[in-house]
Amino acid sequence: MKKRLFVAALACICITALAGGTLAYYTAENTAHNVITTGGIDIALQEWADTDKTTPFPEDGVNDVMPGTSVTKIVEVKNTGANDAYIRVKVDKSIDLAGEGTPDLSLLALDMNQADWTAGEDGYYYYNEVLAPGEVTAPLFTTVSFDTGMDNLYQNSAAEVDVAAYAVQADNNGDTVLEARGWPEA
Repeated sequence: MKKRLFVAALACICITALAGGTLAYYTAENTAHNVITTGGIDIALQEWADTDKTTPFPEDGVNDVMPGTSVTKIVEVKNTGANDAYIRVKVDKSIDLAGEGTPDLSLLALDMNQADWTAGEDGYYYYNEVLAPGEVTAPLFTTVSFDTGMDNLYQNSAAEVDVAAYAVQADNNGDTVLEARGWPEA
């Protein structure tokens, strides 16, 4: 009985050694170093003071504007990144009166480009096309007009048109700009 137990134990040890050797024979080890580079989305907001787009709109604005006149302010966005992008723009108008009263913002008009841009329900304007690297959008607007209805209440006041542009990747991000996700917060 002891001899049978010894032979069985020896057989188990041999089978285990054989199985381990076979397992070692069928396994291998290797390493890999994979680099995945993400794309880049970057834009530049461009504001021009002339139709030839050679003079940037002055940072300190334009002075001595009278009612019934228009000021050239061409607003567009350039894709300076490495990938296609969807573009949206936020425009805020304000009038800071020199005296007391409530300004009427409708007296400050922008000639919005409704052919190339869509006004969203969220207050943003969305460029209708994918913007490829190096391309520039069609202007969102080109002039700021001051209505003749601006009376003495608006004398010595300051009107501002603030513009902020945002971009997200176009690849794998919806079929249209209005379906895109991941917009940066204002």
